[in-house]
Amino acid sequence: MKVEQISIFLENKSGRLAEITDILARNGINIRALSLADTADFGILRLIVDDIEKTTRLLKENGFTVGTNEVVAVVLPDRPGGLAGILSALQDQRVNVEYMYAFVQKCEGNAVLIFRFDGIEKAIDTLQKAGFKILKREEVLAF
Repeated sequence: MKVEQISIFLENKSGRLAEITDILARNGINIRALSLADTADFGILRLIVDDIEKTTRLLKENGFTVGTNEVVAVVLPDRPGGLAGILSALQDQRVNVEYMYAFVQKCEGNAVLIFRFDGIEKAIDTLQKAGFKILKREEVLAF
């Protein structure tokens, strides 16, 4: 039910993002979801890829600082109030959303969001009890 994600710390300067995507492209690695956040000095690129071990190794070999963590891919209705419903269920159980980003593909007419929670097991349990579908890693990579 959890999906492993790569976080890459990169300098906030021209060409660094292109360098990463070029490394992945040359090595046949497919990006399934991504998020990029920045500050004045650095950025954090979060990726879900089809080969996490190879991606981690390649990026480290090329001098990037790389970490991994677990996130949850949640299917929710692609309509007004879809996100409000999921956040309400989490709030009722006092589960904090550390960050989230949208997936690039729809699932059976629904949206897919990627979440990082401070209590991942509690979040999964809460969401399942509230009737939300949690995608497995294989399902995320299949899009």
